Amino acid sequence: MGEKLFIHGYEAVGRGALNAGCLHFFGYPITPQNEITEFFARELPKLGGRFVQAESESSSASMVFGAATAGVRVMTSTASPGWGLMQEILSHISFCELPCVVVNVQRGGPGQGTTRHAQTDYLSATRGGGQGGYKSIVLAPSSVQECHDLMQLAFYLADKYRILTVVLADGILIQIAEYINVKPLDFGPLPPKDWALKGIDKKGGRCDHIHSTRGLIPPVYKTIVEQIHEKYKKITESEVRYRTYQAEDAELLLISYGYVARCCEEAVNMARSNGLKAGLIQPITLWPFPYEILAQKASRGCRFLAVEDSMGQLLEDVWLGVENKSRVSFLGMPSRHVDGELGMIFPETIFEEVKKLI
Repeated sequence: MGEKLFIHGYEAVGRGALNAGCLHFFGYPITPQNEITEFFARELPKLGGRFVQAESESSSASMVFGAATAGVRVMTSTASPGWGLMQEILSHISFCELPCVVVNVQRGGPGQGTTRHAQTDYLSATRGGGQGGYKSIVLAPSSVQECHDLMQLAFYLADKYRILTVVLADGILIQIAEYINVKPLDFGPLPPKDWALKGIDKKGGRCDHIHSTRGLIPPVYKTIVEQIHEKYKKITESEVRYRTYQAEDAELLLISYGYVARCCEEAVNMARSNGLKAGLIQPITLWPFPYEILAQKASRGCRFLAVEDSMGQLLEDVWLGVENKSRVSFLGMPSRHVDGELGMIFPETIFEEVKKLI
């Protein structure tokens, strides 16, 4: 049954990780996600876990790298500038195929940007932010409940595919509070971690595995890259997730994620109450992206409105899915209700755009 609690998004992230069996967290404070770090600093010692506040984001990522080689469930959290600083290490983790979870609570960029919410890290998260052309599974919650549940799914997928999994949140989602059902989720069996380092003392002095510059040792570099990309292909075929709302008979489909998806859902309610056939498709996985459902809807004559709190990053994936079969419109950061960093894209603004398009 679980436990019904009224908690913030940051606590849902923490409780989701604990329910997934994560007892290792290494992080560095940065707004607007400091409360996640604080949660683990408070809770992990009670459970016999390991919490370290590192001296920087790159150090945090390096500690995650080390713990992941031992096969334990490990994570870090950060916000946009810290996400940028982690990229070199995350690329190394990806090449070594080590499972771990990173929560990126987006704030406005580029550069230091603002300390407030935004959705400006979409491309760096979904295209592999560091060097080398790798991929990470990217999950996007739009509610406090999804913060809790998708954290558990993130650890499961990370272990299933030996891959870095990113939970891409935003400053609003982490700071709001809602009632949620807190309980462990069972996603099924996982392969054994026979690749993990256990220490030569536990193997009679043998050294069976190396997690380092794999391209310099057998098998050859080309073979390793091909194997990794074969895995990416399998993930795109098996792990696409999305949620639909009033989409079955919709003439106009809103495509959105994160806090903006919640605003879009309310805009759909406004449209429906006025007799307008609007619907919503919310990608749960931003990579792999649900291109196929967009292509299907486009073939049936649906039009699309991409709504995001940036200048058009999600929009690029919507274009790829629709394949010029239908019209794609865009509502982004310029539609915030005020010009300052506190600006948001409200449901009323989205509804006004829907009325223009239907």
